[in-house]
Amino acid sequence: MNNISSEIFGQQKALSILQKFSQSGKIPHALLFSGRDGIGKFYTAREFVKFINSDNSNPLPPSVEKKIHHLSEPYIKYIFPLPRGKNETGDDTATSKLSKEVLEEIQAQLKLKSDNPYHKIIIEKANIIKISSIREIQKFISINYDDIKYRVIIIDNAHLMNHEAQNALLKNLEEPPHGVLFILLTSAISKLLPTIISRCWQVNFQPLLNDEVKSILINHFKIDGSIAKKAAFFSNGSVNTALQLIENDVEKLLEQTIFILRYSLAKRYSTAYRALNNLVKDAPAVKLPLIVDMMIKWFNDVSKNRHNFEDYHFEEYKDTILKFNDNFRNVEVYQQISKIDALQSYLSRNVSLNLITMNIILELASIRQR
Repeated sequence: MNNISSEIFGQQKALSILQKFSQSGKIPHALLFSGRDGIGKFYTAREFVKFINSDNSNPLPPSVEKKIHHLSEPYIKYIFPLPRGKNETGDDTATSKLSKEVLEEIQAQLKLKSDNPYHKIIIEKANIIKISSIREIQKFISINYDDIKYRVIIIDNAHLMNHEAQNALLKNLEEPPHGVLFILLTSAISKLLPTIISRCWQVNFQPLLNDEVKSILINHFKIDGSIAKKAAFFSNGSVNTALQLIENDVEKLLEQTIFILRYSLAKRYSTAYRALNNLVKDAPAVKLPLIVDMMIKWFNDVSKNRHNFEDYHFEEYKDTILKFNDNFRNVEVYQQISKIDALQSYLSRNVSLNLITMNIILELASIRQR
């Protein structure tokens, strides 16, 4: 039997599980792919749909494969966050009240996604999966369509369903018709109802290796090799994070992180605060986590140096690591990491950005010399 896809980077364990399901002929009616964003969950889901509908003796017709590739009904129903239309009510369909411009943007994003499975769909004000999108599942599954063995409903960012939408989905998960599968994709499984999780077979996806992220950036996004390598090194195994680093100039972020650390540790509060605030104020939800993650990596490098390890993230700023360990040898590094990470998490709780950045600076400045 053929493999699901030789073009999916990493995820050998997840692919092996899915392949065994197919070989046994006992595919769960609902699968839950969990793992951070930008690691190939969507790509695997789409290729799995092709795989389970084809075999050596009965290959998938090219016309059907093309429709699956482009996420077209009646073979695939692809559900993802959408904006709310003007004067939209619960009786409207998911797209009936959206403007022509928004509908065109949705189509453009879907084309980018089908052409490049690592593309992240970005539509303004599309923050939730609407209950109207979930209600449309019933129409999809009520049509008897026997061209292929399995039709599939893919729900991307499933954790963005609100409580009402999740409860509506439960009704479909409880009694799915023969030949219809659900694949839910999430990077925040804790936000899903336990009753949804219990009705799905969970498949965990792992962060990608740096070389895998680099290859995806080069092959799928045409990023220069040296930039791709640098971004991949700081990406935590996520293509999405690597792209955010590139979009925000990874070299500048590194330089500014060192600047903020230096001035914070020197008790130059206002200079450090101004630098951090100016850096993140235009896109705090993206930039603050990137900067905090770089700070954490710098402190990890400090710990590596103390234990005589190499392979620093901040190799070009190694002097700052050595100087810190000369002056702050007794500082509990992982305690500092925990405190800084906890502070940036307040961003998702609608705490003032100024208050968060000031507290990060004060926390760094509170580190005392031995």
